[in-house]
Amino acid sequence: MRYSFVFLFCTFFSLSLLSQVPDSAKYQSLEPYDFHLQYLRHDSALLIDAREFFEYRRSRIHGSVLIPPSKGFEKAADTIKKNTPIFCYCYNGGRSSRTLLYFYDKDFRKLFNLEGGIVAWRKDGFPVERSRVRKKR
Repeated sequence: MRYSFVFLFCTFFSLSLLSQVPDSAKYQSLEPYDFHLQYLRHDSALLIDAREFFEYRRSRIHGSVLIPPSKGFEKAADTIKKNTPIFCYCYNGGRSSRTLLYFYDKDFRKLFNLEGGIVAWRKDGFPVERSRVRKKR
């Protein structure tokens, strides 16, 4: 009796682990060159900057939309179509990966992360916009 209980517990535990999708399967992490190519291939893609306003204000990738983590993503997730490819970046890749995990939990499946963030983007020679942006009130 005792062994059957242990066996059932181990079976249940291992099956629950198998049903979880690892973070690496929830979005694609791409180097700057591949990130840029994939973004250009998708006509209706959305490029999200997942930094704070003061960072976005200094420099950003052309065409990006600022959605700071401190403001929450609920409104954005409710207004964006689920089949829209979402490309996301931050300073070095941490916040953008958390952002994409949020969108994955909201049933978005075409998710791309800029590996190394805007730091890697600049290091590889890709351009950034540096003109000042005013905060909307």
